[in-house]
Amino acid sequence: MSKIRVGLLFGGRSGEHEVSIRSAIAIATALRSDENASKYELLPVYIGKDGVWQKGDLAQQVLASGEPLYLTEEKTTSTDLVHTPSLLPEPANFAEIDVWFPILHGPNGEDGTIQGLLTLMQVPFVGSGVLGSAVGMDKIAMKMIFSQAGLSQVKYKMVTRSQIWSNPCVFPKLCDELEAELGYPCFVKPANLGSSVGISKVRSRSELETALDNAASYDRRIIVEAGVEARELECAVLGNDQPQASVVGEITFESDFYDYETKYTEGKAAWFIPAKVSDNIANQIKEMAVKAFLAVDAAGLARVDFFYVEKTGEVLINEINTLPGFTATSMYPQMWITSGISFPQLVDRLIELALERQAEVRPV
Repeated sequence: MSKIRVGLLFGGRSGEHEVSIRSAIAIATALRSDENASKYELLPVYIGKDGVWQKGDLAQQVLASGEPLYLTEEKTTSTDLVHTPSLLPEPANFAEIDVWFPILHGPNGEDGTIQGLLTLMQVPFVGSGVLGSAVGMDKIAMKMIFSQAGLSQVKYKMVTRSQIWSNPCVFPKLCDELEAELGYPCFVKPANLGSSVGISKVRSRSELETALDNAASYDRRIIVEAGVEARELECAVLGNDQPQASVVGEITFESDFYDYETKYTEGKAAWFIPAKVSDNIANQIKEMAVKAFLAVDAAGLARVDFFYVEKTGEVLINEINTLPGFTATSMYPQMWITSGISFPQLVDRLIELALERQAEVRPV
């Protein structure tokens, strides 16, 4: 029986490039494990920060070193270099791949762009399709869908770059409205960036003005959310049309909020799996996680984040991440490990789900 050839797609042109490499190393290790080695053949494909796609020895080199690769002409061979940034990769270059495992975090990776390309190539791939990925990345569209699905959230308001930059007469009035509707503290976030990039916690008018200007430099659409004193809980979801939820985990940290530095600096945050909450709260979170997964049309995997306000007993959904961190110590796989699914088993199941989903697609 021939092995299933897995195209592990990683790297990418985003601020989460290094995180993607770490996730890819963990997945590659799982594919080469005793549990999976006889079933899968690993074919890594690395997208450099310059947008160049590389396979073969160059991609293997990145997995081995864990470091981004910066090419020079002498190191580039015609067999390893798949395309230049100005050209899309040709499907013929990937004819040997049976299923893709994209682990590109952030913009141009988990926002529906690479999913659209793989869909056009008519190949199976792990994770959500164009719609689920795009909605999961766009905080404003996500919150609108959550609201339609009846999922409780913090108060929020959408603003645009033009309101912040284009009309100096509008900006003071905008700040007045945000203060009145949301109060302090509140959070200012670009709508389409991952890993807490561009996010600010503000407690005063001057901080609000600075945060809005900063967020507008990252995105033309910005979301402002009311602050809430709550525990931060997470739940992993696995499946397609009948998804399952993992045990609930909790993130704790001493910094002001879960910003980029806290998220990716060792020792800055700690997690507890399972979270120390009642069965009633845990079950409520699991139900809401699955409901959110289906509401955005996610597939394969997602991590859903929540606020638990102990004083009132409220559970508020924060966001869904359709391509969460996948390192050996990331919350998503760790929640499944605690739920009884090992890391190699999880990778195997995700590939099976991708193949199942592709088999259900009707031919044009």
